[in-house]
Amino acid sequence: MKLRENGRARAREIGIALGSLQTGPNNAITDVSGVKVGQTTLISGEGELVVGSGPVRTGVTVIVPRADIGAHPLYAGFHSLNGNGELTGMHWVAEAGLLTTPIAITNTHSVGAVHEALIQRSARGVEDWQLHWSLPVVGETYDGVLNDINGFHVRAEHVEAAMDAASSGPVEEGTVGGGTGMLCHEFKGGIGTSSRVVPTAAGEYTVGVLVQANYGRRSELRIDGVPVGQEIPFDVVPPPFSREQEQGSIIIIVATDAPLLPHQCRRLAQRAALGLARLGGISGDSSGDIFLAFSTGNPEVESADGRAPIPVLAFPNAEISKLFAGAVEATEEAIVNALCMATTITGIDNRTAHAIPLDLLTDVMRKYNRLAGS
Repeated sequence: MKLRENGRARAREIGIALGSLQTGPNNAITDVSGVKVGQTTLISGEGELVVGSGPVRTGVTVIVPRADIGAHPLYAGFHSLNGNGELTGMHWVAEAGLLTTPIAITNTHSVGAVHEALIQRSARGVEDWQLHWSLPVVGETYDGVLNDINGFHVRAEHVEAAMDAASSGPVEEGTVGGGTGMLCHEFKGGIGTSSRVVPTAAGEYTVGVLVQANYGRRSELRIDGVPVGQEIPFDVVPPPFSREQEQGSIIIIVATDAPLLPHQCRRLAQRAALGLARLGGISGDSSGDIFLAFSTGNPEVESADGRAPIPVLAFPNAEISKLFAGAVEATEEAIVNALCMATTITGIDNRTAHAIPLDLLTDVMRKYNRLAGS
C-alpha cells in the first residue's frame, strides 16, 4: 500500500480502480484544460463550542472554469436530485444556459459571505466577470457537527486566498477547503476529484468531477459493489454522533471539454446522481444534492457585440452516452477519493470524525476480490 506523508492515499494508490475508462493525467477536474482549483482551509481551536470563537473546522473551495469566464461565458446546466441545499445562480443557468462566474463551495452559513466576496473581487477589477451585475455560483453543505458554523469564520480574505491560489494540476483532497468539516457515510468526508478520458466517434474528450461529500449512512456505503459500511460498523470505527436517518448533502461539479449545449450539460449533470447511487447515496429527505455541469468545448457562446448570431458546435446525441459513463465513473471515484484522502479530525464538543481506515478498507476489498493485484 502506497501512503502519503499524512498516512492517506487516493483510491488507485491502494488498489481500488473503479470503472473501465482511463483517467486523465492528474485524475482530477483540472484535467479539463483551463480549469483551476484553489482552496483555503481553516482549522483552529478545540474543546467545547463557543459561538464566534470555535472550534473552527471549515473553509472554501473555488473552481475557476477558465480565467476570462466573464468575457467568455460557458454553456452549463444543473440538476437538483434533492433540494434541501443551495447552489446560487442556478435560476440564471437554467434560463440562459450560461455560466458566467467561478464556482465556490463552503459551509451552509457562509454562502452569503462567499457570494459577497466574489462580487467584491469582481467590482475591484481583479476579475473580469460582469462588473455591473453578477450572480456568483456558490454551493454549500453543512459542517455544524464539527465546526462553529454560526461563528461565520469564512471571510472575504479567505475567498481571496483561494482564488489567488487557484491552479491547474493535482488537487488537494479530503479535509481541506470547503470539505474541512464534512462527513461522508459517517466517516470523515470532504473534497474529492477524479476524471475520465472518453474516446468517442466525435473525438477524445475529458470529463472531470469535483465533489464536496457530506452525506450518507454507514450501513449503506458500497465501494465497487462491496458492502464496506457493513464490514466496518460502528463498533469498529465509531461515528461522530448518533443519527437515525440520512441527513447530509453533496455538491458535485462536472466539467468537460466536449462541446455540449446547455441542455446536454444538464443531462450530464443528471448522471452524477448515478455515481452517487453506486456508493449508497439515497438522497434522503433532508439532503441537499445539487449538481452542475459546464462545457469548455465552445470557445465562444456569445458574439462580441451581443447581437450577431454565433456558430457553435453541438455534440452528437448518438455519442453522448459515452460522456455519461465518464461522468458516472468520475463521480463515483471522486467520492471514494474524498473518503480515502480525508484525515481524522476532532471538532466542537470533542466530536471526532474518523477517517476510514485504509488498512481495513483494503482488507475488505481484498476479501471480495475487488482489490487490484489481490
